[in-house]
Amino acid sequence: MGKVIIGATMSLDGFMNDRNGDISRLYPDFEALRRSEMLQEEIRTTGAVVMGRRSYNMGEGDLTGYEYQVPIFVLTHTAPEKEAIGVNDQLTLTFVNAGIESAIEQAKAAAGDKHVTVVGGADTAQQCLRAGLVDEIHIGVVPILLGAGLRFFEPLEQWPLELERIRVFESPGRTDLWFRVVK
Repeated sequence: MGKVIIGATMSLDGFMNDRNGDISRLYPDFEALRRSEMLQEEIRTTGAVVMGRRSYNMGEGDLTGYEYQVPIFVLTHTAPEKEAIGVNDQLTLTFVNAGIESAIEQAKAAAGDKHVTVVGGADTAQQCLRAGLVDEIHIGVVPILLGAGLRFFEPLEQWPLELERIRVFESPGRTDLWFRVVK
């Protein structure tokens, strides 16, 4: 069975967006990132995605061209009324209102031997950490200090959480770090 991997791109001071909610300074060349071997490997090894409703809403229901062409499970209290665009035979969409455990369980079943990648939202990742569902953490660090914004890591009851660094990938605009959660 695959692993559950949470991750995010953040500034060196730990923010996933700036004080206005803008992410553009963290992704100065998103197309280059999409073509990178690092992201291509993650796409190949991912069998399902879990995301929060805010992350889903960022695309305004349009999944056309979304890099992960796998089943997506959106954690939400209420499914949107508007039908999503870009859904196909590989990229299916399920809205889950029964909690993070249910979303991860469904994603694992859909992923088979591949990984479940939790994308986007800090809240969704934090719920996974609190529930003890995380096997690995992948952090992309962009060399910028934003000073304020949304933090990926907030204090959790489980702190300290022991991690083992398993991989580092350096590119001109970012450094990606992978950690295994020691259980």
